[in-house]
Amino acid sequence: MKPWDVREAHWSDPQEQALLKAIRREVFIKEQGVPEPLEWDQFDTVSLHFLAWHEDEAIGCVRLLPTGHIGRMAVLRPWRRKGVASAMLERCESSAYARRLEETLLSAQTQAIPFYEKAGYRIISESYLDAGILHQDMKKSLRNS
Repeated sequence: MKPWDVREAHWSDPQEQALLKAIRREVFIKEQGVPEPLEWDQFDTVSLHFLAWHEDEAIGCVRLLPTGHIGRMAVLRPWRRKGVASAMLERCESSAYARRLEETLLSAQTQAIPFYEKAGYRIISESYLDAGILHQDMKKSLRNS
């Protein structure tokens, strides 16, 4: 059994929203230097969110937009490279599949591209800057999985 699990979270729940924000603030704003106004957007209220938990500690988060776009995946530093991101990605994909979406899409930071390629994603765009960080768009068909 893994030392964590991935559970649905709700932006409308103040406690869950605070946990989602705390993880994203730590990873994106503090570690990566994303300007805070760029981190919060209108998609948070319409997205399905997930939190990865170790016992009673939230250790990672991700969101799934109704369009199948996966984003804002963040794992706290001590939990990286342990399979947490893979588990969250799989949970997003299974939720998208259950919603009868044909594919999932994401905007990958270039250093994370090998992780997503290993999970079956392929690059569909040239490189571009988003919040000062180099990204490429990727997608995965859910009908062949």
